[in-house]
Amino acid sequence: MITAVDHILLAAPPGSEDVLRGFYVDVLGMTEIPKPPALAACGGCWFQSGGAQLHLGIEQDFRPPKKAHPGLRVTAIEAYAQRLKALGAPVTWDDNLPGHQRFYSRDPVGNRLEFLEPSL
Repeated sequence: MITAVDHILLAAPPGSEDVLRGFYVDVLGMTEIPKPPALAACGGCWFQSGGAQLHLGIEQDFRPPKKAHPGLRVTAIEAYAQRLKALGAPVTWDDNLPGHQRFYSRDPVGNRLEFLEPSL
């Protein structure tokens, strides 16, 4: 029986770790968490906020997916969107999910990210 999602893995091109750290820590407000030594040798980086973990793994022939994305629950979504915009991240609002406010953004290497909050 599945009880929770442990993490989501997104791909990234070789050598992108520093720009990813800048985005996931400084823009999204996540915390970088250490990778186990055996996995650290492969490159990439891991981030966490609350119970959500995003792992960024290095892929030699990286191409950002056009549609695939994690859906990340947030609080105070309008303020969060303003934070992202103020820090240079794209914000595209979408009202097609009943009962939710949501927007999409992209990380510096092109990964699509969905942010959503249930409507009151």
